[in-house]
Amino acid sequence: MVLQEKVAPAAAPATGVVILRKAVQIFGELLITVGIVLLLFVAWQLWWTNVASDAKQSEVIKDFARELGGPVTPAPVPSPSASMPGTTDYGTPAVAKAPGHGGTIGIMYIPRFGENYTRPIVEGTTADVLDTLGLGHYGNTSMPGAVGNFAVAGHRQTHGAVLDNIHTLVPGDKIYVQTRDGYYVYVFRNNRIVMPTDADVLLPVPSQPGVRPTESFLTMTSCNPRFGSQERIIAYSLLDHWQPASAGPPAEIAAQVARARGEG
Repeated sequence: MVLQEKVAPAAAPATGVVILRKAVQIFGELLITVGIVLLLFVAWQLWWTNVASDAKQSEVIKDFARELGGPVTPAPVPSPSASMPGTTDYGTPAVAKAPGHGGTIGIMYIPRFGENYTRPIVEGTTADVLDTLGLGHYGNTSMPGAVGNFAVAGHRQTHGAVLDNIHTLVPGDKIYVQTRDGYYVYVFRNNRIVMPTDADVLLPVPSQPGVRPTESFLTMTSCNPRFGSQERIIAYSLLDHWQPASAGPPAEIAAQVARARGEG
């Protein structure tokens, strides 16, 4: 028979050690909680705000498109001319008055951003517009078609990400703006990076104080880099031509216009 040795009971941990272990446990749980909250916040910023904004913008486009007149099929292509090959000269572009804050100016189509890129242009650049309604029009700049600078702003990665792909524009790309009066066709020229305080990009002739405009500019502004806001990326375009609503949409966006009207 083997004798069993008596084992002395282990000494209880010191009170200070117990408190330290508990503190470490609580701190670890807090870190996990903070991490989960941060992940949820990022998901909300990069996913849910886009989902919610897309739904609201689609509603704005649908409501605006219902009010528009004119056909949804493009007019026959005219015979080429030396001055404006492939286009018809409809004279001086119609220029509407700016609506009140939050009012819809029109719809923007940018084929470079995809065949389904259809975004509302709304008056104002405050958070209630940019975070929900789409592209916001700087109220101190021109309206579509006017001589001067028609300038808009939009988010890059959140709240609909309306200008997420602004950096992909190539010189010669067309940007279409549809209003109640008709269609304005701008041609992209170049982009540049500026600081957020450089408001000269919104002048009638961008970055040229005191110069009287003779052309119609479209200036789009967004944050830069894509996941930051330390700078601004600016995309400049020039008005190439316009056509009234009665002439129908340009052929390149005819299908999108029809879908916006619920006829495609």
